[in-house]
Amino acid sequence: MLAYTSRRIVYVIPIVLSVALVCFLLVHITPGDPLVAVLPADASQELAAQLRSAYGFDRPLPVQFGLWLWRAIHGDLGNSIATGRPVLSEVMRAVGNTVMLAIAAAMIGFTLGLLFGLIAGYFRDTWVDKVATSIAIAGVSLPHYWLGMVLVIIFSVQLNWLPAVGAGPGGSGAWAWDWEHLRYLVLPAVTTSVIPMGIVTRTVRALTGDILSQDFVEALRAKGLR
Repeated sequence: MLAYTSRRIVYVIPIVLSVALVCFLLVHITPGDPLVAVLPADASQELAAQLRSAYGFDRPLPVQFGLWLWRAIHGDLGNSIATGRPVLSEVMRAVGNTVMLAIAAAMIGFTLGLLFGLIAGYFRDTWVDKVATSIAIAGVSLPHYWLGMVLVIIFSVQLNWLPAVGAGPGGSGAWAWDWEHLRYLVLPAVTTSVIPMGIVTRTVRALTGDILSQDFVEALRAKGLR
């Protein structure tokens, strides 16, 4: 197992380097100058040359990539052009929101999937099974983006029960575990949970039906046990 894990880690290195190189080249292949985002409209040639030197755009591409990769490895991703804050802190804030959303969606998906799967497996080949299985198939088949838009139209636009966007009244930096903040999590969590819910439902249904059809269960039923 240790050798297998070591090989997998070694395989990740060229993949990460390749992805980093492609992302780096895409910035330079894209038409236009990246400095347009930070330069004022009436910037002089001297100011443009100073910023080009400060960002390292006056160096060869291999040197730029090497310096960028070295800083990224050490956690220096630069500062955001939009906010002026370190990019790493902005990314970690987004990672925190993503983890929180993933946990909420997983809890909803696995709970509903387990419930629907047990019901469908216990009432196999009945209308209850067909309803639960249809919900599972719909959950796997519906695109996330479409379901998200439909839920926003219904619960945000029409009913005005839940917010359509945002991470709380004060933004993601002022999160609190109360209903005023949790209500912002409901729609994205439900939207993200439908696929795991459908997969878990179908898996649990198959396992439940298989166990209930085994000989020891039939023998217990023949003895009068529920």
